[in-house]
Amino acid sequence: MGNLSGVVEDLKKELKRAQHDVQRFTAALAALENLSSNGGRTLSASARKKISLAQKKRWAQTRNGSQAAAKTAASAPVKRTMSASARRKIAAAQRKRWAKVKAGKKAA
Repeated sequence: MGNLSGVVEDLKKELKRAQHDVQRFTAALAALENLSSNGGRTLSASARKKISLAQKKRWAQTRNGSQAAAKTAASAPVKRTMSASARRKIAAAQRKRWAKVKAGKKAA
């Protein structure tokens, strides 16, 4: 008999926990239902259509703008490269600067 009363007590505890969970879920659902993307307002069909057309116009401008940007990028001047002799001169000058810096550290 003692074992049966323990099981009953466990079931009561489990029932209380489940009821508490249901209350939490109900509160969460109520909070989510109160949220809406348009602030709880309903829009008329004509207003929705105006918004839709305006957004389509913005997307069209974006697409056309990106195509125009691609065309100007294609007509941009070609990136210039240095000749091998110019690279050698720059490298030699840089080595000379670093040698001066290292010499200054040794003297100090």
